[in-house]
Amino acid sequence: MIKFTIPGEPKGKGRPKFSRQGNFVKTYTPETTVNYENWVKICFQEAKQKPLEGELKAVIKCYFDIPNSYGKKKKEDALKGNIRPAKKPDLDNIMKIILDALNGLAYKDDKDIVECRIEKWYGEDARVEVEIWEA
Repeated sequence: MIKFTIPGEPKGKGRPKFSRQGNFVKTYTPETTVNYENWVKICFQEAKQKPLEGELKAVIKCYFDIPNSYGKKKKEDALKGNIRPAKKPDLDNIMKIILDALNGLAYKDDKDIVECRIEKWYGEDARVEVEIWEA
């Protein structure tokens, strides 16, 4: 089983950007996406986990900071899970950036993930908790 934490606010995979150079169109990945993917890789490597093989299952839990505008009661409800962060980034984009970043490190290719659950929560510390195991 692989289990590690990515500290900081969860990020989603950005859409590719395009620029025109004469007759050529150049496609590139946004810098924020590249930086976050590198952060995911560093967090995985620091956790000293061994890569897995075969069909895999994953659970990704995303914890967001509680907004400062929330009052005491609303903050308590958020920490208890009664209020959930229905905000950007979208779950599919969070899953994509994390699973893509782990290609070749945690597993051969993210096509090996046959089941994935992803959740958004509020928490004391913004972070993403990742668990991956053999199906």
